[in-house]
Parts: sequence; structure tokens; C-alpha cells
Amino acid sequence: MIMRLLEQNAEVRVTDLSRDTGISEVTIRKDLTILENRHLLVRTRGGAMRRPVENQNEDTTIAKKQLFNFKEKERIGAEAARMIKDGDFIMLDSGTTTLEVARHLGRFHDLHIVTNAMNIATELMTYKRFEVVLLGGNVRVNSHSTVGPLALSVLRNFRGYKLFLGVDSFSVENGVSTPSLEEALLNQLMIQQADKVIAVFDSSKFNKRSYVHIADAEQLDCIITDNAIPAGMSAKLKSAGIEVRTV
Repeated sequence: MIMRLLEQNAEVRVTDLSRDTGISEVTIRKDLTILENRHLLVRTRGGAMRRPVENQNEDTTIAKKQLFNFKEKERIGAEAARMIKDGDFIMLDSGTTTLEVARHLGRFHDLHIVTNAMNIATELMTYKRFEVVLLGGNVRVNSHSTVGPLALSVLRNFRGYKLFLGVDSFSVENGVSTPSLEEALLNQLMIQQADKVIAVFDSSKFNKRSYVHIADAEQLDCIITDNAIPAGMSAKLKSAGIEVRTV
């Protein structure tokens, strides 16, 4: 029944399914989890949506990205925060997973943070105790981020930070890539200026390639991902000298 509804509608809600069928919301959620594990749909906050056709060259909006793998992103964000200590100078790239890193900084008192993401800067303001720098520049509506010559010019003033890098596509052979040239140019400089590069992304991004190259795999120091990482991938990454953390 759920799959038939998704043929007719882009999304279904747990509350609606429970109301219309008389089945408890707990049971509905279990059914959605089973269907997701069979790769028949994608869980969202409060429901599920059709499984999209993969297109790594699509510049997906951040609102749409937030619907996907949100539990995995939350766990990745929590693990990333464990690599931070008070007094650190960190940089948060734009993205839904790096946003989760920002949401797990509540135990810290003294952090110096640079970001090109307006939504992340807004999140960081809620702590009221960190030094936060938002890079200026041209605004990308899809990613809520700043890019372009001004962003690059300001970024060149910062060195020696821990970079938490959001990733659209990754493979061992082709490294990190994205559909946006402007994002790629900014990410390349972020990596160049950083002391440590920590890529944070869920396992759906593995073995994918977009048409703008950002960095080779060997330029990453650490990858934090979920435990659905493809078989054999951890061994390949570790042999390339990359630390792998799974949650």
C-alpha cells in the first residue's frame, strides 16, 4: 500500500498513513524502515519519499539534501565533534553533514570557527561564545553558501585549521568532486590552507563522480562516514594513508 501511494505521490507522512489505516505510528515507522533497507524508498523526517534517480551532476538544493540520510548525518556530526578540543581553530564547509557538526559543539567553550555557509553561521550564533567568521562573497542559493573572488580573497588570510569538508561525490580513483565549479575552487583553497582535512559524508556518496574535481583521495587525512560503507572500501582508504571512522 505504501509503495502504491508513492507511485501517486512524491512523499507520504507517518501521521497520515496511521490515520488512514488505523495502524499505529510505531508499526508504520517499522514498515518504512524495512522498505528503506530494501532500497525501495528514502526515509525523511516524519515520513518517506520516492527513491530518486541518482544524478551526481545535479546541483541539489540544501533543503532537498536535508531529507536524505539524516540519522547517519547526525551520527557523523557527533563523531566529528569528538575530533575537536577547546581552543581549536576549525573551518566548516557548507553542507548538511557539516551543519550536523555545528549542531554538536555544545560542550565547547572556546572555538574559533570560519565557514562559508550562512545557515551554519546562524547555527553557531546560538552558542553565543565562539568566535565565528563568515566568508563574504557571492551567495549560492542552492547551498546557502558564499563563493567567488571575495570568498577566496578572505580565505587566504586563514591557515592551520582543522577542515571539516562536505562531499557530494567520492571515489578512491577520482577523489572528491562536485557539480559546482565555484564550490570546487573554494574547497581546493580550503584544503591547501588546512593542517588537517576531515571529510564528513554518508555512505551514499561513495563510488560516485561529479564533473568538477576538487581533490585526490590522498589529500584527505580522515573520512568519517556511516557503517554502510561499501565492502572493502575501508581497507583501500587505510592503505592510502587515510584514517577511517564509521558510525
